[in-house]
Amino acid sequence: MNTEIVKVSARSMPKLVAGAIAAIIREGGRAEIQAVGAGATNQAVKAIAIARVYMEAEKVDLICRPAFTVIPIDGTEKTAMQLTVDTR
Repeated sequence: MNTEIVKVSARSMPKLVAGAIAAIIREGGRAEIQAVGAGATNQAVKAIAIARVYMEAEKVDLICRPAFTVIPIDGTEKTAMQLTVDTR
């Protein structure tokens, strides 16, 4: 199964991120959402909730597995939320 990384910021639009998540799932993949900070994590969780609504119409149930990860940003390592979205 192909895993695609989707980076979310505090300024990301949840509906657009949800559309990206749904497209990845429709193609048979898994979405790995990465968010650094409270604002970005908030937008990511909203996007996942919206993507679940999009996929319900197609009888697809999405699940989310949260975890911490470390990602490089501008030469430093930052702790990020990693929200893996997959089908049940």
